[in-house]
Formats: sequence, structure tokens, C-alpha cells
Amino acid sequence: MAVLTSRFADGLAVGPDLVAAAEAAVRQALSGLSGPPDLICFFICGEDPEAVAQAGLRVTRMAPGAEVIGCSATGVIGDGRGVELTSSVSAWAASLGEGRATTFALETLRMEDRFVIIGLPDRAPDDKVAILLADPYSFPTDAFVEHSSDVLGDLPIVGGLANGMRGQGSVRLFAGGEMYSEGAIGVMLSGPVNVSAVVSQGCRPIGPTMVVTRSEDNLLLELAGQPALARLEDIVSGLDEADRELVASGLQIGVAMDEYAESHERGDFLIRGILGIDPEREAVAVGDVLDIGQSVRFQVRDATAADEDLYALLDAHVADRGHSDGALLFSCNGRGTAMFGSSDHDALALHDALGPVGMAGFFAAGEVGPVGGHNHVHAFSAAILVFSSTPDNGTTPKPG
Repeated sequence: MAVLTSRFADGLAVGPDLVAAAEAAVRQALSGLSGPPDLICFFICGEDPEAVAQAGLRVTRMAPGAEVIGCSATGVIGDGRGVELTSSVSAWAASLGEGRATTFALETLRMEDRFVIIGLPDRAPDDKVAILLADPYSFPTDAFVEHSSDVLGDLPIVGGLANGMRGQGSVRLFAGGEMYSEGAIGVMLSGPVNVSAVVSQGCRPIGPTMVVTRSEDNLLLELAGQPALARLEDIVSGLDEADRELVASGLQIGVAMDEYAESHERGDFLIRGILGIDPEREAVAVGDVLDIGQSVRFQVRDATAADEDLYALLDAHVADRGHSDGALLFSCNGRGTAMFGSSDHDALALHDALGPVGMAGFFAAGEVGPVGGHNHVHAFSAAILVFSSTPDNGTTPKPG
């Protein structure tokens, strides 16, 4: 049943008739609100893109006074649980009080030798956060998010990359009563809306923090004055068998967000993947371009580390921010059953830490959220936008 709160509520419906499921999920969410909705977010998992489109367009007409955004996905989250690879719809409804929600749709235009993103709403001094849902096949999400500060300043962006059960061409996005099959959509939240972002990257450091002393594009050539591959081999040789297996299944690297910190532990890094090695050059290929002087530390990811990281961040958020009564959760589609053996893990973690808040979301093909004060696209993460019932102080939210 829907979670009853003063301002936020969610709903979930599972079944082959997506239009009926959409209607049930939205009604469930609306029934949990104590006032009229100002914003509805919904997420649809379905095999047929046309059926997804029909269900999404039905949602856009169910609350004429509210702003509505949504997207297709390979799994949805709502009613305290997750549902993967099954026809289902989750919905989330919010009463924002004096806060404002402004939906937008983004498209990419080719201008001579560069691409230009159009469709962003004009910035207002009291903008708090932008929620972004993007098609990973047609929209340059990484470049847009990494350079968002050029246009949006320090505005946090939280969201996820949509997907469809049939992959490329099956993504459906919804905003402003319209359906889009490419680009990106979202909503800007402004005014006295108390929100904060929590991004759990779910990794555990191995080995020491090292300074990049030589690099070339995305190749790490030297770490702390020695060949990067030799440094990595030394670290791996000192691990136990279980950690060596984790290295073999998916090694990562963390880029320190604060170069001047006395130490760099879990949560102090922006996580990027290791793409491979170049034995001839004794180099390590990284899924980013690293500069000389940056501090890095190799990382491994497993269910235990991801679980500990998420709970630690949520507990710290509660200690810092106090009571919450709503949340949107964008969880990687590599988490859920694939990582934890259950679709419900991240939803249950939020329930344990935040209580029975109105919470919904989806399993994303990439997650968007701020780390170290800058917006980034992540993988295997949980990006969470938490809404607090405490009075807003009029400032831009910091990452949780």
C-alpha cells in the first residue's frame, strides 16, 4: 500500500497490462498525499515500447494540475521493493508547498564543429536541484553532466540513464505531457524545497593512495614514480585470495576528490573503471583522463562493500540532516539481483535508514549525482535525492 506522508508518497503495480498498472501505481501514490500533487515521477518496465508509450501518456493525463516526468526502464522501485525485468510501473507523487517544479526536454544540435544542448530552463536564484532522465543512446550525458557547471553553476543534478527492454530504440521519456524517444528530460526544483543528494559508489579501497607521476590520455604510465602496472601487481600480490578474485572480476580506481586531505578512505574518491592493461608500456587504461599530480587509489567492488557504503552514507545523512519524508532512488541495473541477490536491497536500505518515507525510482543504465561538489555520471552506484520536512534555509543543497 502507499506510504502516507504529509508531502510524499509512492505506488507500485505489477502486471502485463501496463496502462492498468500505470493507473494503479499513480492512484496508489496520490492516495498517500495529504494535499494535491505538484510533481509526479513515474517509471515503466515493459517489453513493448509502444505499450510503454501508451502507459506513460496515460500517466501524464492523470493529474492535470501537476508537473509530470517519467521514463522507461529495465526495472522499477516503489512500495519498499524493487522489480526487475518484469512488466511493472512505479510512481512517486510530491506536494511541494511553495516550491516550484519546472519540466524541460533537452536535445542535441550540431553547430559547425561542436554540439549544443538546447532546452534548459533559465536559471533562477532559488533553484535547488535538477532531476535528469536521459536516453544513453542519443544524449551525450557524460559530457553534459561533466560540463554542467559552465551553464548551471553549482546546481546539483541527480538522476539516471533510462533504458528499455529492447535496448537502443526502445527508450521512452515523458515530460510536459509529451513523449520523447531520444534526448533527455527532467525537472528543475526551486524555492523552499529542502533536498540533498547522496551518492553511494559502493567500492572499497585496496593498496595505498598514490600520485600520478606520468600519464597519457587515459593511460596511467607511472604511479609514485614507478610503472603503473608494476604498482598494481605489487598491490594484488599482497591481497588475500578473496580480494584477488574481486580484482579479477572488476577492478576500479578512485580519483581523490580532495588532494589536500591527510588521508583518503572509502567515500573520498570518484570511482572510475579499469579498462585494461598495456604490458608493453607497463600501463593501466582508465575510464577517464587523469592528470599528473592527481591522487588515486585502486578499488574493488562487491556486495559487502556496496552494502556497507550505502548504509554508512545514509546514516551520516540522517545524522547531518535529520528527519526525511521522501526520496527518489536511481540504482544501477548492475546492483539489485546481480550484486545482492535481491531486487529489494537498496529500497530496503533507504527504509532502514530513513524510515517509511515516500520513495520510488528505477534501475538505471548509469546514475547521475554530485560527488565532491561536482556532478558526475557513475556506474554500479545508488544516486539518491532525499527530501526533508525540516524548514529550508534558502541555500543550495550540498551532497550528502
